Amino acid sequence: MTASRAALAAALLASLATGCRRGGDENGAYSREVADAIPRIEAATGLKFKRPPKVEVRSREQVREFLTRKFNEDTPAQELAGEEAAYKTLGLIPDSMNLRNFLLKVLDEQIVGYYDPATKVLYIVQGADEQTVGITVTHELVHALQDQYVNLDSIQKASDDNDRLTAAQAVIEGQAQFEQLSIMLGGSDNVALRVGGRDKIREMIRENQSAMPVFATAPMVIQESLLFPYLSGADFVQRFAERRGKASPLAAMPRSTEQVLHTAAYFGTPPDEPSVVTLPAPRGATKTYENTMGEFGTRLFLYQHIRDEQDAARGATGWDGDRFMMVQGPGGRGIVWASLWDTALEAAEFSDMAARATAKRTGAGEATVPGGVSFAIKGRTTRIVARPVGDRTLIVYSDLPDAMSGGVIDAAAIKVTTR
Repeated sequence: MTASRAALAAALLASLATGCRRGGDENGAYSREVADAIPRIEAATGLKFKRPPKVEVRSREQVREFLTRKFNEDTPAQELAGEEAAYKTLGLIPDSMNLRNFLLKVLDEQIVGYYDPATKVLYIVQGADEQTVGITVTHELVHALQDQYVNLDSIQKASDDNDRLTAAQAVIEGQAQFEQLSIMLGGSDNVALRVGGRDKIREMIRENQSAMPVFATAPMVIQESLLFPYLSGADFVQRFAERRGKASPLAAMPRSTEQVLHTAAYFGTPPDEPSVVTLPAPRGATKTYENTMGEFGTRLFLYQHIRDEQDAARGATGWDGDRFMMVQGPGGRGIVWASLWDTALEAAEFSDMAARATAKRTGAGEATVPGGVSFAIKGRTTRIVARPVGDRTLIVYSDLPDAMSGGVIDAAAIKVTTR
């Protein structure tokens, strides 16, 4: 959802735009905003622009067409179909939802401006509200600066590890958000960026949802996935600045959302690097999609069904790596999701929370099976089974049609590699 996240930035930042009105100059491609923002951004980030950033004004329709094309390029149909199937199987979005169409609607309502790493140009919508443009120019110029030090285009197109991609996006968007707020609020030491700042930002966004009616109706997983890079990313960048001073977070990206969420996971000695979980080829079914959930995705799954934020966070704590696979076979589609946990206690915590979530989602009664529990309803069976891997524990969650009740993978063949 890279293109959607980038387009959403303007609307989210506009909700914080109080008192930041500046005059635009479309003939000069917002030269005054650019000239004003560059020294502030360089001072805030400690990085210098290697070349002058380009800013061009386009009609709303031109920017819409451009972003739609970028969305289609960055999010291939097969990949998005796999993500949609996973969301539906896990009960995160309605079965009737067309994910691509919905995300394009979200994208359309947020169009203000967008920095394109491929063309190295910041495009601004002609006639956009001056207040919003002032926010957008500064935010997107941070991306232009980032792109002169790391390859944003290659980062945003890495799609085989969603958790690592989300962590990288959290740094990219979090730095732009953090520096934008620092400039607006008079410096990174401003108390509004510290305790309670995240909640204040969320409250401002909620209060302005009338300006974002499509986003306001989005399922929780979509809203939170779009907000995570800005809110949790800004939190991470603030912690990075407190510990590393003017060093750039772009030089050592976090490898997981766990490292974004937990200070010790990234800044500890040594850092808590995620393990790599490799699933074997399925038996009697065809693999249609494969990716990672990550600690953040695990939280969202738990919270969707148990509706307790603290329990969901606790149930996802101790995550050390995962991999899930969507399959198609007799009876329809299914999912197999293997996650590795730091300790047996944390594995048991997740297993219990996942069972609680499954019971609420399906309404089925719990049955005991070797190594775990199962839930059967409407021709499908969900199993949550534990397997020791050295001194750690692997939890294998599967939701399959009864026609695949024998299982589609050999749990003993799941490989775990420590980074």
